[in-house]
Amino acid sequence: MSRQKIAVKSPLVELDGDEMTRVIWSLIKERLIIPHLDVALEYFDLGIKHRDETDDRVTTDAANAIKERGVGVKCATITPNADRVKEYGLKNEWPSPNATIRGILDGTVFRKPIMVKCIPPMVRAWKKPIVIARHAYGDIYKNTEIAAWGAGTAELVFKGSNGLEARKTVATFKGPGVLQAIHNTDGSIRSFARSCIAYALSEKTDILFGAKDTISKIYHSRFRQIFAEEVEAKSADLKAAGIAYSYGLIDDAVARIMRHEGGILWACMNYDGDVMSDMLASGFGSLGLMTSVLVSPTGAFEYEAAHGTVQRHYFRHLKGEPTSTNSVASIFAWSGALAKRGELDGSPDVIAFARALETATLDCIDRGIMTKDIVPLTTLDVKMPATTEAFINAVAKRLAESLA
Repeated sequence: MSRQKIAVKSPLVELDGDEMTRVIWSLIKERLIIPHLDVALEYFDLGIKHRDETDDRVTTDAANAIKERGVGVKCATITPNADRVKEYGLKNEWPSPNATIRGILDGTVFRKPIMVKCIPPMVRAWKKPIVIARHAYGDIYKNTEIAAWGAGTAELVFKGSNGLEARKTVATFKGPGVLQAIHNTDGSIRSFARSCIAYALSEKTDILFGAKDTISKIYHSRFRQIFAEEVEAKSADLKAAGIAYSYGLIDDAVARIMRHEGGILWACMNYDGDVMSDMLASGFGSLGLMTSVLVSPTGAFEYEAAHGTVQRHYFRHLKGEPTSTNSVASIFAWSGALAKRGELDGSPDVIAFARALETATLDCIDRGIMTKDIVPLTTLDVKMPATTEAFINAVAKRLAESLA
């Protein structure tokens, strides 16, 4: 007799993606989600060809759907460069879907390593997860660039709506060069600080924030100032929870993290968070073992894997060759989204399913069933890594046993 499916009360927004992660995504849905859940999936195809066909409108529509529904789960996607435009015959170098969604949701990205018993961190000091919060707006990801074709003067100009104007010389070029302008807003910085404080209070974890205000005395200093104001506004709550906040220059913050035991929230500006999240993922295991959630100030959540589309494996897959692609982060994207959906809907059975899915996944790894990328990281003696499909099948079997 088959077990009755668990009903998910509200729709979950699903954002499909590209290349090997799209293949994995389909397997996860088919073998781990649909057999056990009665869930309405509001589907958006963010594959690069469909984004091109819709002039990237589908990305905006998907972000607005997450705003409306409250929870989304996203597959990894391609951010096209010139080579990708040629490869896929695209009309444009469309912007990063993640950057577009982050901008619409005004969200902060929190990334947390998935710790497995048989995979010790590369850094001996790390005993507990280090969560990294990436400010998800502006900076280089919303920049404007110009290639200077020859000698000339570059200026930065702000024209206020009140008629006042501020103007500064950026550089005097004696020949060709490049320049870029970046920006941020007080509102977005404040949302970032508030999101970090709320997360720290929820998880009972200290906060470390780093920037370079000794060099950037206006741009980076504004981040430090606003973060300090928000911490001061919540000082009573932070003190009651025993949470400490500290600020340091970004280079000092990196050095401190390398010596820290973990159990801390590291708040980073956009580019720093992009780079350092990959460093943390590698230090704790791999990008295939890291969760990522975008949290908006209005309470919308988008879960995704922290890694890319795994292009090399996709080319092998297209040739019919076996692959051993790590699906753990994609599985945890689904489990995280389902747990949050269950929390918002008041559905403990959905939350329990999400946790059972995570446990089944980690149990497989601890039993020596794992993909090739994490075999060198484990303390176990693994003779034969699992293929992409074999690992998901093993998780499906373990999950079914735990739910029986």
